[in-house]
Amino acid sequence: MSILDFEKPIYELEAKIDELKNFGDDKKISIEPEIKKLQEKLEKMKKQIYSNLSIWQRVQIARHPDRPYTLDYIRMIATDFVEIHGDRLYFDDLALIAGFAKIGDQKVIILGHQKGRDTNENVKRNFGCAHPEGYRKAIRVMELAEKFRLPIVALIDTPGAYPGIGAEERGQAQAIAENLKDMSRLSTPVIATIIGEGGSGGAIGIGVADRVLILQHAYYSVISPEGCASILWRNAGKAPQAAEALKITGEHLLEFGVVDEVIKEPMGGAHRDAVYVAKNLKATILKHIKDLSTLSTQQLLDARYDKYRKIGQFQVKK
Repeated sequence: MSILDFEKPIYELEAKIDELKNFGDDKKISIEPEIKKLQEKLEKMKKQIYSNLSIWQRVQIARHPDRPYTLDYIRMIATDFVEIHGDRLYFDDLALIAGFAKIGDQKVIILGHQKGRDTNENVKRNFGCAHPEGYRKAIRVMELAEKFRLPIVALIDTPGAYPGIGAEERGQAQAIAENLKDMSRLSTPVIATIIGEGGSGGAIGIGVADRVLILQHAYYSVISPEGCASILWRNAGKAPQAAEALKITGEHLLEFGVVDEVIKEPMGGAHRDAVYVAKNLKATILKHIKDLSTLSTQQLLDARYDKYRKIGQFQVKK
């Protein structure tokens, strides 16, 4: 289990409680009052720490290696998943998966970024950083959804699109730009959820949606905190300050109108109780699909256009 620096006191106390329980069992003595006091102390400590997280600490939770990934959520919220492979041009990008599925009784197309749990799988999945082929596969599958009049569910979890030479040579920027254009015109409902990291164009490449949701400890940003710090201060070590300045949490994004709803996570993050988060995610997705299904195609497209026209501010100098 991976432990973040600010979580160490919690895990140390949990270990002490387990040690006391084992000692009592071995010696066949009752130490329930002592254990109860420690458990009460543990709950207070958790509330104190997790109620006062900095934005940088929340970024660390969003990146936690034990956090559920796209395939984990598909297993928990969907049935009958049939994966679709390849972009019909170059190769099958395993950093971005897609396919047919059912959420409850609702047939959908579901897609999302996929990271790995160990080094070998991370290499295979390219750490969740999709190539242009991943984005071309994604739009190919979304056009299938449009053809069969199926809602689209996108799960976003990437530090960004892959910036390697090969990806750039094969048109990374163009692939993402075409996705933005084509997703804006899809005649079927699109619900996107940031489940972990929502980094730059890699995230928005499957994120042009009628409803944009975000898990409580996920983040959504035009650039990573480290990248921002490197540009502004020439020092990636200032990432915590950059995270504060970027205002990338669900609460900030809801205020700015970038996201439509923040989905609650258990204390400590989604990896603490993945089933609870999956239940909330499933209910929220189905609620928004139901709401969007009442709109005509033209109403859907008009509302999507208006949604993105309202995001951001600009000034014109006279």
